[in-house]
Amino acid sequence: MSPVIAVGVDGTPESLAAARWAAAEAVRRGRGLRLVHAWLWQPVPLPMARDRDEEARRADALLHAAADEVAAHHPELGIVTEVVQDAPVPALLREAQRAELLAVGTRGRGPLLGFLLGSYGQQVVGEAACPVVSVRAADGDRPDGGEERPDGGAGEVVVGQYGYPEDSHDVLGFAFEAAAVRGAAVRAVRAWDLPSIYAYSPGTMWISEQDGGLVQYEQAALRRALEPWRAKYPEVPVVEHVELGSAGQVLLSAAEGSASLLVVGRRTRKGPLGSRIGSAAHAVLHHARCPVAVVPES
Repeated sequence: MSPVIAVGVDGTPESLAAARWAAAEAVRRGRGLRLVHAWLWQPVPLPMARDRDEEARRADALLHAAADEVAAHHPELGIVTEVVQDAPVPALLREAQRAELLAVGTRGRGPLLGFLLGSYGQQVVGEAACPVVSVRAADGDRPDGGEERPDGGAGEVVVGQYGYPEDSHDVLGFAFEAAAVRGAAVRAVRAWDLPSIYAYSPGTMWISEQDGGLVQYEQAALRRALEPWRAKYPEVPVVEHVELGSAGQVLLSAAEGSASLLVVGRRTRKGPLGSRIGSAAHAVLHHARCPVAVVPES
């Protein structure tokens, strides 16, 4: 099957924003677009009985309305639609197994604002086999999904790098490809913290700033991780950004006002309440002003 970009659609402004972003991304990458609506018939007793055929027609209508909307902006785009007989989470996770990319909508910004699928959103982001991009509902009126900068140029693709080169291999690869298709620069961000031995030392900041040892180590680590991607994408400008602080806050600061896309990696951890995607991914998903891509690391 040809590579496609999939998007979950449920008739809300949030999902339409995701569909518009996904359509623009499909055009950029030369991919097809697959719009999916998950609908599971669940009979209820009278007097709340619903008509199954009517519900099915409603599901089909909202899906085709989304397809007509994106086709109006991208008439050259190949679009496939399907109503999937399943609950949203398993349906989207199954789509992620065969898609190059999955897009979902978010309600907005702030710690109390969740994903398009509410409490299900973290499960989809945390368990999807492919990268998942969350798009803000506030960008629903923008055909590009909110990526175009006020000056009309291509905003940076901001990406978080961490650990050794192999630890962030997949997330850097995704970011460089995204920058290449946009004609944008990559801002590679490595946030770091002081080793615990320095945590309560009065001379900590003097050591890190004057001696330069800790800072230089972090800069060298970032440079090593970027080497293969600079070689593969020589046309992509790269900005190296090393900063002391928590990864989530450093990434949000780096992306503020200039990013067209923010890219983070994740290694899912299972907890008693379900999948946990990590503090950095959680922070940027809830607070970033631009679309956020969460890339599973192998």
